[in-house]
Amino acid sequence: MAQKPISIAAAERMNLVAQDEIWRYRLKAETEARQNWAQKWGFLTTPLEELIECEDKAPAPKPRMELPERFRIRPVTPVEKYIKVLPSPPVPKTTQGFIGWRSGVPGLNKCLEHDEVIQSCKGAYAKELGWPKEGIH
Repeated sequence: MAQKPISIAAAERMNLVAQDEIWRYRLKAETEARQNWAQKWGFLTTPLEELIECEDKAPAPKPRMELPERFRIRPVTPVEKYIKVLPSPPVPKTTQGFIGWRSGVPGLNKCLEHDEVIQSCKGAYAKELGWPKEGIH
C-alpha cells in the first residue's frame, strides 16, 4: 500500500527511528521494482532492427477450414427487395401539416397499419378491463 509522502519539515520533526523505517521501506520498494522491471518492461529493450525484421516477414498462411452451413454468411439482400417506398403526397403548405403527413395517407405506410389482436402472456389487457372487442383497436 502506498504511503502518503510527507514534507521535509514533517520529516525533520520525526525521530530518527521513524526516518530510518521510511528509508528502508523506500529502498525495499525500489529493489522490488528493479527485480520486476525485466518481467514487466523487458520488451522495451528489443533492438529496433529486430522489430523491423519481424515486420518484413510475411505471416504464414492459415489453413482454410470449411465452416458448417449455419455459420456461413448469407449474401446481402438488396434493400429494394423488402422495403417499398411509394411516392410521397404533395408537401404541406404549413409547418403544422408536416406532422404525420406521410403516415396520414391510407395505404402509403403499410407497416404502420396492423389489424392484429394484441395479447400478452398473462392474457389480453382489454379482457382484464372487461372492454368489448369492438372497442379494441
